[in-house]
Amino acid sequence: MELVYLQTFREVAHRQSFTRAAEELGYAQSSVTAQIQKLEKAYGVELFERFGRGLRLTSAGEELLRVAVQMLDLYQESKEKLARQGGGTLSIGTIDSIASYFLPPSIQKLRSDYPELAIRLQSDREESILNKLRDGEIDLGFILASSPSDSALEWEMIREEPLVLIANPSHRLTELDTVELPDLKGVEWFMSEESCNYRVMLEKVLRANGFVYRVGLELGNPEAIKRCVRTSYGIALLPRMAAEEEIRRGELAILPFTHDDIRLKLYLIKHPKKWISHAVKDFMDRFRYELDYAE
Repeated sequence: MELVYLQTFREVAHRQSFTRAAEELGYAQSSVTAQIQKLEKAYGVELFERFGRGLRLTSAGEELLRVAVQMLDLYQESKEKLARQGGGTLSIGTIDSIASYFLPPSIQKLRSDYPELAIRLQSDREESILNKLRDGEIDLGFILASSPSDSALEWEMIREEPLVLIANPSHRLTELDTVELPDLKGVEWFMSEESCNYRVMLEKVLRANGFVYRVGLELGNPEAIKRCVRTSYGIALLPRMAAEEEIRRGELAILPFTHDDIRLKLYLIKHPKKWISHAVKDFMDRFRYELDYAE
């Protein structure tokens, strides 16, 4: 007998409704009904009886619920222990800039606390990350987006991540107190791949304002973009986290430009039904605490 039947039974007992249990579990109501019928056939008893418009447990159902709760708790505990003692695996999907400049300190702390935990950090495109989260191939996702785009997943906003226009410190635009859209006419752009959401955002604004813009180079990652900006007079849009070190060292300059339609937020995403180990819970809690402390 699959444990999922007992999980469904526990949810129906808690909600006192096949319909509400199905909604909570993300199943079709017919699937919930079929699972309960299989349980009743396996035990040879009726587990629920109609009570007005609702349901209530029979005496046999009450007895099974007590045992089912213990079995499910033991199953959860076994998974927890294996994740901590046997190591387990944490799979994280994210984009290049977050993988390179944002997550490494938190991951190093997690490795120190859980040395046997295997951590897989996969850089990918946003669409692929969301697909892997839906399919259960990865545990957590970190992306930059203007808003949640998939209601089947849980989105937690970590912070607003500044996007900055960067240039060689000797670029003519660095002499301006404020860079306005008209000042950007005729500049050479170094851009990330076409699917990158902040490039899409930038190009939408440029086109909406009638710009005929020139993409001098299209590059696959922030490191390549920064190197090209440092040695030429092209400009680029990047998350500030990706250029923080070069800005601090004076190798790149931030152009004094802002636009309400060029803004992104950093999101932590997971599947609502994905089991989260003790180590991953610690990781997420520490993550939130460190951000709150930093603010």
